[in-house]
Amino acid sequence: STGAVKMQPKAEELKFVTKSDGYVHIHPSSVNYQARHFESPYLVYHEKIKTSRVFIRDCSMVSVYPLVLLGGGQVHMQLQKGEFVISLDDGWIRFVAASHQVAELVKELRCELDQLLQDKIKNPSMDLCMCPRGSRIIGMIVKLVTTQ
Repeated sequence: STGAVKMQPKAEELKFVTKSDGYVHIHPSSVNYQARHFESPYLVYHEKIKTSRVFIRDCSMVSVYPLVLLGGGQVHMQLQKGEFVISLDDGWIRFVAASHQVAELVKELRCELDQLLQDKIKNPSMDLCMCPRGSRIIGMIVKLVTTQ
């Protein structure tokens, strides 16, 4: 039989896009340099350096729900071409929600988490796992992230 088999990119060919630098590559000294496939297209990184090109180091793949719940910036939701789009960072990070209900629930969960963290900052001795509201929010986040 004949045909083409899709090949994973070589480590040096794999690249990602950042808002400020455009294309970046995983640094050869990084543990993830040899990873040729990531389940999620999103990475978080600690360090970005420029030598022959822009590299990131100390990176980890992050899936969509942790990114929405714990990423910086405001969460926005809008209807575009019949799909509910959740966006972060002024629209730089965007993805389609399964339904309007899912989009609303994720946005509301993020608001609740932000408020819970503000309460914790105001009252550092507050035990988030022992207060009913905190334990419900944390439990829901753990369930969402582990079952996605």
